[in-house]
Amino acid sequence: MKLNIKEHFFSKEHVISVSQNLSFSESKKPLVMGILNLTPDSFYDGGSHNNINDILTHCEKMLTDGADIIDIGAFSSRPGMEIISVEEEHNRLLPSLIEIKKHFPEATISIDTFRKDVAEKAIDCGAEIINDISGGTFDNEMLPFIGRNHIPYVMMHSGNSINSLHHEVIEDNICNEVKTFFERQVDNLMQYGEQNIILDPGIGFNKSIKANFCLLKNINDYRIKNLPVLIGISRKSLIYKTLKTTPQEALNGTTVLNTIALLNGADILRVHDVKEAVEAVSLVKEIMNE
Repeated sequence: MKLNIKEHFFSKEHVISVSQNLSFSESKKPLVMGILNLTPDSFYDGGSHNNINDILTHCEKMLTDGADIIDIGAFSSRPGMEIISVEEEHNRLLPSLIEIKKHFPEATISIDTFRKDVAEKAIDCGAEIINDISGGTFDNEMLPFIGRNHIPYVMMHSGNSINSLHHEVIEDNICNEVKTFFERQVDNLMQYGEQNIILDPGIGFNKSIKANFCLLKNINDYRIKNLPVLIGISRKSLIYKTLKTTPQEALNGTTVLNTIALLNGADILRVHDVKEAVEAVSLVKEIMNE
């Protein structure tokens, strides 16, 4: 049975509703968001899912492994990424989204985009959540679109523009920086009425390794309005640079840090490896219930 976002994290009392199919609340377990990259150049799995059979097989595996949400991205945000056109992003994303919804109608789908036009078309095709790496700062039309339509929205902190992504590195006072950003952008979005917002500190985006670990350690220092927090650290550089390995060798480190994130209050884990994350959620839940 499909999870109801409206009952899991969100309500008018501020545990909020994310979609008609999935919800969050303090009494429920954290959720796992599985990553589906439709890009040829993502830092870990770029080019791995380049035909519809591979895409559907990967979606089925993530859902079977326990993913609560599938997050689909067609624009790579890795360091040195190519800035593709809106048309190219549409062409990569929409045909696959349509097929995924056809084969897995009960799946809750999130779309990783900072462009309002892409978000709008994806919602029309059955997506339910928009995951915006810019928190509404790269496209001035995004927050009004989200706000007027009350679309569940992942608000991430990153840089000042897509062109400066990964180039302006923040080292100090990172929790205050991120909290101030969330306060401003949440207020901007709530001008359109009550909204369903998930906060993402943007670990790995325009931040030093030290700052990334600080965000992981101090989740409640930048949480505002009791909103749920998403942590996305899967196979990122704070892991493999610290361990002097590679993204391909970073699964164990990812699981360790996901566990720490859960113990520190994370509500959603965004991951490449769903099975391991689901196991971490189950084990941490047992510890927290003792």
